[in-house]
Amino acid sequence: MYTPALKTKYKSEITPALMKQFNYKTVMQVPRLEKIVINQGLGQAIADKKLLEMGQKEVSDIAGQKAVQTISRKDISNFKLRKSMPIGVMVTLRKERMYEFLERLISVALPRIRDFKGVGAKLDGRGNYTLGITEQIIFPEIDLDKIAKIMGLQITFVTTAKSDEEAFALLKEFGIPFKNK
Repeated sequence: MYTPALKTKYKSEITPALMKQFNYKTVMQVPRLEKIVINQGLGQAIADKKLLEMGQKEVSDIAGQKAVQTISRKDISNFKLRKSMPIGVMVTLRKERMYEFLERLISVALPRIRDFKGVGAKLDGRGNYTLGITEQIIFPEIDLDKIAKIMGLQITFVTTAKSDEEAFALLKEFGIPFKNK
């Protein structure tokens, strides 16, 4: 049975380090990565339905799992948006696929960003972190010849941490290159 390297690292190195840092009494108190959600908002898809299909294929290629379309919840006349119109794509990764994606993100995709100095260190207050990527072409799975438009995407890391401090320590241990505060 194959186990991703980051999962092994979590069990052998990260868990003991966090237990020591935060004085946890049991392993179950240690925060863990619950899921990674990749989301791409495609506002221009209202006019061009092809963009939605392209976005869905690209996000599926990046994640290694089929992406689903997200639909609008309400009408917004200024944006020519009707309720239940497809407006973006998303995919939720858990378990092995989540660790594999995180490994590829840290070791391959992030270093390909031009003038990369680290990612912002702002968490949401509940122990979750969202990373915005401006160009989907940093992922090696994307074929440059086949992209119609350069679009960004958001990657949300959902953890079981009770505070931002714990989540920050967890993500830093995984190897996410945060900017120095």
